[in-house]
Amino acid sequence: MRLVRRLSGWLEGHGLGSADLSVEVVDAFLNDVRADGGSLQPTGETLAGLLRYLREMGVVPPPSPPPLTPLEAFVEPYRQYLQGERGLSAGAVETYVRTAKLFLAEQCAQGSPDLTGLTAAEVTGFITRQFGRGSVGSAKILATTLRAWLDFAHLVGLTSQPLAGAVPSAAGWSGGALPKALEPGAGRRLLASCDRNSATGLRDHAILTVLLRLGLRAGEVAALTLDDLDWRAGELMVHGKGRREARLPLPVDVGEEIVTYLRGGRPRRPERALFLRVHAPLHGLSAEGVAEVVRAASARAGLGSFGPHRLRHTAATEMLRQGASLPEVGQVLRHRSAATTAIYAKLDHRSLSALAMPWPGCGL
Repeated sequence: MRLVRRLSGWLEGHGLGSADLSVEVVDAFLNDVRADGGSLQPTGETLAGLLRYLREMGVVPPPSPPPLTPLEAFVEPYRQYLQGERGLSAGAVETYVRTAKLFLAEQCAQGSPDLTGLTAAEVTGFITRQFGRGSVGSAKILATTLRAWLDFAHLVGLTSQPLAGAVPSAAGWSGGALPKALEPGAGRRLLASCDRNSATGLRDHAILTVLLRLGLRAGEVAALTLDDLDWRAGELMVHGKGRREARLPLPVDVGEEIVTYLRGGRPRRPERALFLRVHAPLHGLSAEGVAEVVRAASARAGLGSFGPHRLRHTAATEMLRQGASLPEVGQVLRHRSAATTAIYAKLDHRSLSALAMPWPGCGL
């Protein structure tokens, strides 16, 4: 705050206002501060949070985008295609474009991108070299996004022949692992670790309750707004993956925790996001912020360190323990395919015991 006060005086002394706060102006101010000596030696990151906040408030104009590199300019039509034609989210667009850049950087390292002579052998060689550098999951994502790029390249005439079929699939067993859920009673320990006498504790307790009872993803919790709560109908609107929306019943205990947070923990702000940051800037939590809430609570409860998806598995497992069927679990978790929900059948020991064959020689 002392630095911001000093910045305000510096702007006034130079005849500038808050609307003039560009990156260049901030750098000039920081150079003057460092030239004065002293223990404070700020960098550009020191005031980055302030600039982001002022841009969100509309006080400071957004920075002019840096000029595109030749590689970025080459894939820019692909980015626009993913955003406009495919309607992908910003995160998905970055994943697809990142693969295209990685492929082009290797194939066209010696000059400007030119794919007219690209062969299936070069595509296969690239993907097999990349497959050994990560997990099976990352290899599958790489193969999918590379096929999408090659399809686009052929569609717009960058390649002379369709090459998406030359991308091999990543081998991996489907459903080979058990879902990792919390042990019975661990959820209560997780909730008990929140200090409900503080605003942070009320918020975290409400977030954890939503995750444990409804099995939402971190991004879905972060996307919740005050307008998504239908108190009269007792429903909650969830904005899920692939821009899909679904209405879920709002359990009484979940609704009570949200009301407690709204009355005693949520800052009185005009933002419509349901869960807000505790410290300035007071905007809605991001998906990573929700994940950090879970990691901090798990550490406080002595349960190790894990993320929100562990609570999604816990919600599904608890529903099975209470007698819910797999289709019902799939409806709550909003799975597109029954095969995705089928992995939880491994945890239904009561039903599986009826299928178990007697062990030879046990006398059963």
